[in-house]
Amino acid sequence: MNTEGRPPAWLAGRVTQATGRRVASWRHATGGYTPAERWIVGFDDGSSAFVKAGTPVNPDVAEWLRTEHRLYESIRARYLPRSLGWADDGEGSDTPVLLLEDLSAATWPPPWTTERVGRVLEALRQVASTEPPDWVPQLEQQDRQLRGWPLVQADPEPFLQLGVCSEAWLERTLPALVEAEAAARLDGDALMHVDVRSDNICFAGDRTLLVDWNSVSVGNPAVDVAFWLPSLALEGGPQPEEVLPGEPEVVALVAGFFACRAGLPPILTAPRVRTIQLAQFRVALPWASRALGLPPP
Repeated sequence: MNTEGRPPAWLAGRVTQATGRRVASWRHATGGYTPAERWIVGFDDGSSAFVKAGTPVNPDVAEWLRTEHRLYESIRARYLPRSLGWADDGEGSDTPVLLLEDLSAATWPPPWTTERVGRVLEALRQVASTEPPDWVPQLEQQDRQLRGWPLVQADPEPFLQLGVCSEAWLERTLPALVEAEAAARLDGDALMHVDVRSDNICFAGDRTLLVDWNSVSVGNPAVDVAFWLPSLALEGGPQPEEVLPGEPEVVALVAGFFACRAGLPPILTAPRVRTIQLAQFRVALPWASRALGLPPP
């Protein structure tokens, strides 16, 4: 990712290509866990836009942007930012450019209030009630390895090095965690975001918006809510079971997802990911223990 105060030379031309307008100013946009280029651009007419662009550092970013752009082309909804432009040289290009509504003046949580939590839940209900485009993949068919406890079972050492529980506790509880996770229902017909966290949520007037749709799927909407709740609790929100009571199998799924990842080596192109995964896991594992009636870790 470019860390200087000016964009890479190729990006200005691509923004003009996408919008037909000349950029008058550039400002870095903070946030994000991938090495995508992120900028707020100002145009001569006083309007602005958020620019997100691919990078040769990680070619996966280009495909994520193409998925996100395709969603914005397929759906118009109040929970989506407005799409303002797109430039792409095709599948061989690492640097597609997506321009979206500038939401830098919106309110980005935390802090969380009861009203804000309710607004996000309502937005997720609206997402789940949206007719999914035919091209959106089923959650259970995605190569995302959501069920993580068998991976911990096969190689527990990275997990145990986290120090979140004893080896004896893991041996005692792992069969129940594996069984519950295997029973978690992923299938369904609801549109899903699949990456709900505060950095992907904002409030703009009476709109509640979700951004970063590169993981969009179709499946069980309870999974969308459940994966949000560990980070919500970390940021001073309610405990997970206050928002989503029951659903022990889905809770085991959430804990397993972080369990098999948090202890792995850092991702070179996204070095902060393991840190946030561990923080979420420290909430998710006790939540799973409570939901399944297991002893606390």
